[in-house]
Formats: sequence, structure tokens, C-alpha cells
Amino acid sequence: MKGLNLLCCCVASLLLLSTAEEVEDASEPTKRDRSHLESTLKLNEDKPADDFSGILQRLRKIYHSSIKPLEQSYRYNELRQHEITDGEITSKPMVLFLGPWSVGKSSMINYLLGLDDTPYQLYTGAEPTTSEFTVIMHGPKLKTIEGIVMAADSARSFSPLEKFGQNFLEKLIGIEVPHKLLERVTFVDTPGIIENRKQQERGYPFNDVCQWFIDRADLIFVVFDPTKLDVGLELEMLFRQLKGRESQIRIILNKADSLATQELMRVYGALFWSLAPLINVTEPPRVYVSSFWPQEYQPDTHKDLFLKEEISLLEDLNQVIENRMENKIAFIRQHAIRVRIHALLVDRYLQTYKDKMTFFSDGELVFRDIVEDPDKFFIFKSILAKTNVSKFDLPNREAYKDFFGINPITSFKLLSQQCSYMGGCFLEKIEKAITRELPDLLGSIGLGKKPNVLSCDITGCGETPKNRYRKP
Repeated sequence: MKGLNLLCCCVASLLLLSTAEEVEDASEPTKRDRSHLESTLKLNEDKPADDFSGILQRLRKIYHSSIKPLEQSYRYNELRQHEITDGEITSKPMVLFLGPWSVGKSSMINYLLGLDDTPYQLYTGAEPTTSEFTVIMHGPKLKTIEGIVMAADSARSFSPLEKFGQNFLEKLIGIEVPHKLLERVTFVDTPGIIENRKQQERGYPFNDVCQWFIDRADLIFVVFDPTKLDVGLELEMLFRQLKGRESQIRIILNKADSLATQELMRVYGALFWSLAPLINVTEPPRVYVSSFWPQEYQPDTHKDLFLKEEISLLEDLNQVIENRMENKIAFIRQHAIRVRIHALLVDRYLQTYKDKMTFFSDGELVFRDIVEDPDKFFIFKSILAKTNVSKFDLPNREAYKDFFGINPITSFKLLSQQCSYMGGCFLEKIEKAITRELPDLLGSIGLGKKPNVLSCDITGCGETPKNRYRKP
């Protein structure tokens, strides 16, 4: 009898053990295949990275010799708060993640880098989890870098962030991860937008910080999920800051496999309805619909569609990585055009002021009249007529009221006086960079050439001119 009882107990234990294993296997989610991700982003290729050191050195020379002198002379940084550093010129492409809280921004970064269930993964959850601006970049080993250290390191491109104050630097963190994708790109995760939170509660100028990253981002992912489609004041302000960058924006409807087909169609339409007043473009924006996390798609959903959408987004990301040097040169050229326009406007303001001044005039009243109504003196129209500048590139007139409130007009020199025998004229040098040097540098990439760093006598990249009167 005892033997029979013992046998029954053994059988029952085995049944319980097998049932527990089945429950454990059933509860463990199935991981998604990552082969498409690795092939699209070329993570399996062992070919060495392209060497752009010569082009970057040439680009730095053009900026420092042909653009920066005019930029500093007319204090362009005080107008747009955008100073280009050497770290920014040599930096990798930046991908910025924006959107409401808990829509899957951090999970998407974990998925792209394969960090789930590793010590490197970003913390995620249903509640607002990311309260910092997190910069994920490449490093030889896992390492966390405080914001004050990142801002103090001039070799990085984040030193200008010091101007946002110590409260912000405490909310800035860098994470170095040894990953092949991060050798070619840098990800920036941002705090989720919470519409019931005021700017003052963050302790730092959130919109200004977002603008700094937006101005430097090569690709901007604006992420939504089916439960957070409403647009409040903070999100509306964010889309205002994104105007002019529509070509770099990718709108993502994440967690799409959590909905049935009919519900997904309604959510897709609701997202368009919410974003329509915020995106002022003639063509509707492309919305990528998928579920960006490592778990397998939910059953009875459009898996093939979600996979194609994901691959399409990955191809956009890879295109930005492949075109990083072209985008960098185009960015510097666009910056040079803005600096040139600003210098021409300041020069015109100054020339008008000198023309209107008489021996008995009050200089302050004369210039106030000019600043209050520049159209009365044809300030902006004369720039359009004489310099072939697009009216769409002209800055806001109101911005110059604040600019000249800080910088007296008498502290500037006319462009015709910004010349020297050895250094040449500032205006001529920046126009040469815009029309010849930067396009030639861009063309050398397209032709697969590596420009000679020492060929500045031919191309004029700002080397000190030779003294023609010196005897050999």
C-alpha cells in the first residue's frame, strides 16, 4: 500500500513539473527575427568604414577661414543662437526621437540596437520613464557619462549645451555602447511630452533644448501610439519648431499590432486629423505603421505590412548614414548662406543709418525709426534686388529689434571696410565658399575622389596668401 502511495506521489509530481514547464514556455514571448534589420542596416558587413578625414579637415579649414570671420564680425550667433564647433563638424549623423510619453521611443532604440535583456538596455515602462535627454553613442565598453562631463569635453559636439544651465546638464546623460551601428550614427532619446506639465516644472527651457537638437539632427522620428493621439500645447509648440525640417521628419505609429484592422484604420485617420493643422505642407506626411520592439507580432494582424513598413523606415535610416558627408557639407553651406544674408542686412542697416545721420541728428532716434519700420527704408527689398537672395531665406524682421537692442549699430563696420591685403574681403571669401569651394568638395565625394588637403593654393581654402613682395 505504501509503495502504491509513493508511486502516485511520484506521478503527480512529474505531472505538476511538466505543467509548470509548459506554462513557463507559454508565458515566455517569442522573439522576432532580426535578419532583415541587420541586412538593411548592413551590420553584417566587415568592410572598413570610409575614410573622410581629408574631407573633414578641408571642411574645417573652409569654415574657419571663409565663414567664421564674417559670422563673428557680425555676431550671427546672437541672432540664431547657433554656433558651429569642430566637434559638430566631425560628429556622426544624429537621429532624434520625439513624441508623447510611453509611446515606445526607448523600446525602439533597444530594438534597433538589440539591447533587450542586456545590461545596456534603456529602461522602459508604461509610466513616464525617460526624464533625461539620453545620448546613445559608440564606445569601447559600456560607460555612462554625466551631462557636465559631456558639456566640458570640447572634442564632443555637446559643449554648447552649457548655455541652458546646470539644471539641464543634470538632466543630460550619455551612454557609450560597443555596437557596430553606433560607429556610424548617434541616437538621442528625449523626455516624453506630458501635456499637463508646465515648462517651469522641468527646471530648464525644454523647448529651447529641443530646438538645439532639432537644428543638428539628420533624422527626426516623431513617435505616437494608438492611445496618445491628442495634441496639446507642448506638442503643438514642438511641431512649430519642426517647420522647415519636414524632409527630415518621419512620423511613426507604434504598437500597431495591438489593434484589429478596423480599429487601426480609425486610429490612422485620427492621427492624420490631429497632425493636419500642425504640418504645413502640400503633401501629406508619410506615416510608418508598425510595432518596433523585439517581441513577435500579435497573431491575426498584418505582419507582412508591418514588416515592409519597418524595412522602409530602416532604409531611410541607412540612407542618412550613407549620405552623412553630403549632408554635413550641405549643412555648412546652408549655414554660410544664412551668415551671408545676416551680414548683408546688418550692412544695409548701417549704411541707411549713416545716410540718414546729419550733424544735428539724434543717432538713437534715427536708428529707432529704421528698426521699427525697415520696409520704409527698403532694407529687405534692397537685399533681394541686389544680391539675388531668396525671400524665403530672409530672417524675421522682429528678430532684428532684439538683435540691435543688444548690439548697437555703431559697433559694426561696413562690409566694404572688412577687407585686408593679406586676408582678403570677408564677403568675397564667404561667397567663394558658397559658390565654389563647398560645391567642389561635395562633387569630389560624388566622384569618389579624396581631395588633397594641401591643395589650398588651387582651391582657395583660406591659407595665408603668399607675400608676393618677399624675395625668394
